Amino acid sequence: MVGDRWSLLVVRELLVGPKRYSDVLSGLDGVATNLLAQRLRSLEDTGVVERRVATNPNGIVYALTPWGAQLRETVEALVRWSTPLMALGQGDDAFQAEWLVLALRALLPDRTSKRPIRVHFAVAGALIGLRIDQAGTRVEPRPTDQADAVLDASPTVILGLAAGALTVEQAVAAGSLRGSQRSLDTVFTSHSVIDD
Repeated sequence: MVGDRWSLLVVRELLVGPKRYSDVLSGLDGVATNLLAQRLRSLEDTGVVERRVATNPNGIVYALTPWGAQLRETVEALVRWSTPLMALGQGDDAFQAEWLVLALRALLPDRTSKRPIRVHFAVAGALIGLRIDQAGTRVEPRPTDQADAVLDASPTVILGLAAGALTVEQAVAAGSLRGSQRSLDTVFTSHSVIDD
């Protein structure tokens, strides 16, 4: 069922969070509206997706069920598998900044830190947050906290850094950094527990 054309891409869209039909549609360049409606209905009928009442403003959003959310591992495995292709860049492919949330979750190992470390990535007019603390690593599509460092760079640079294909120095040289480079250096170490 998730192997049907567009189904796994619908799941990818909903892994970021609940979305209105129009938001799912805008994230899937090239899908016909009738086909998207059919896929959402099929995913709902099989228990992967559910409709919810949106909190503000009123309306309906689609969200993954707890069972559907287990597909995160599958999508993240595909992200890790595709790492060699990331060096080619996006080319003519459509890109949405929120897709970095999934990629960063897949590419960065879960780490903990005694002192919270907050790094934001500014890309394509959006801000993606990365927070490492005693609870682990979290990636947020619209962070509200203050960052220790903000790296403004292209999606290719951010993916290259997260995949280990670029060093922090190379990523900073290809973009611009506000704040502490030490925070970036600390985040992109290979240790599972950060002591500083």
